[in-house]
Amino acid sequence: MKTQVVIIGGGPSGLLLGQLLHTRGIEAVVLERKTRDYVLGRIRAGVLESGLVDLLEEAGVADRLHREGQRHTGTQIAAGGEMFGVAFSALTDRHVTVYGQTEVTQDLYDAREAAGLRTEFLVEDVVIHGADGDAPFVTYTQGGSERRIDCDFVAGCDGFHGVSRKTIPEDVRREYEKVYPFGWLGILSRTPPVHEELIYANSERGFALCSMRNENLSRYYIQCDLSDSPEDWSDEAFWAELKRRLPDHVAKDLVTGPSIEKSIAPLRSFVTEPMRWGRLFLCGDAAHIVPPTGAKGLNTAASDVHYLYEGLRQFYETGESEGIDRYSERALLRVWKAERFSWWFSSLLHRYPEQTAFDLKMQEAEIAFLRDNEAQQRAFAENYVGLPY
Repeated sequence: MKTQVVIIGGGPSGLLLGQLLHTRGIEAVVLERKTRDYVLGRIRAGVLESGLVDLLEEAGVADRLHREGQRHTGTQIAAGGEMFGVAFSALTDRHVTVYGQTEVTQDLYDAREAAGLRTEFLVEDVVIHGADGDAPFVTYTQGGSERRIDCDFVAGCDGFHGVSRKTIPEDVRREYEKVYPFGWLGILSRTPPVHEELIYANSERGFALCSMRNENLSRYYIQCDLSDSPEDWSDEAFWAELKRRLPDHVAKDLVTGPSIEKSIAPLRSFVTEPMRWGRLFLCGDAAHIVPPTGAKGLNTAASDVHYLYEGLRQFYETGESEGIDRYSERALLRVWKAERFSWWFSSLLHRYPEQTAFDLKMQEAEIAFLRDNEAQQRAFAENYVGLPY
């Protein structure tokens, strides 16, 4: 088999890249190690920057998003029993859209199938060959049979544990990592959101987040110990702890109910450099991970897709290689800014084991500065809605 681009990974970043390339007549085959149902069963964040929405529009898959997505023009910060808002639209003239990542992935799969584009599921033993030369190819097994695809380029959209990053030799890549000393315990419940905007809460008991999927489906998180497991937390214990971390006037409005999903996610910041090796390009979690504070994971993957799509489009339409030659440089410039924001916002809201009384006072002062200073609010809003590509 031969194609122009092999995309390893059938998550939202790989599917979005494939759909964008399709709009320009560039052929791509997507390889996914799981089934479509498995991919769609993963619960992820759903706060979309305006740049990602623009990409989905360009890919022709934004109709349902515009019908069902919720436009958010600001967010709420809670601390010390009080709460204040940051008005994105007033400060930046932009907003974010709340629309589940699962829904984004569903829309992309539907569009890919409607166009008759090739997606190979249940692939194993993927190996990338010759990425540092002019004739790369990918081998894999499927249903017990060995297969090979020759291509011009390989896009590694296969996540942190995928084969793509590990294909880059260890003496070429450099990795940067920070592991946070806590996790997020999250539940999904068929209850109305407690507020029309997301609430990020700092409390002496730890961080909390009130989010939503739609008007009848809510997502809540609390900071927890890494040694905890979801089974340690009954629904009743979770709701009680969440209320303790929210201002009283918010806690009394909280509608509780049985959880339909419960999980614990560790937090880390991670970046690998470079994001290109020969004709292999890394996108999304294959190259970088952010803590979920600020919802930059999917959005940063989308910016990678933007830079790679523009570079490949330039190459196939004009023969110029400037876009793909500078892909890693351009992507990493924005990645590190997103890493900075996610690290800063996490540091603002969480309780750390080693924090001193001085550290806590600095945290309080930082929150007060954000509350009282319009320039700081504007900087926060610009980062939250998404820096320009």
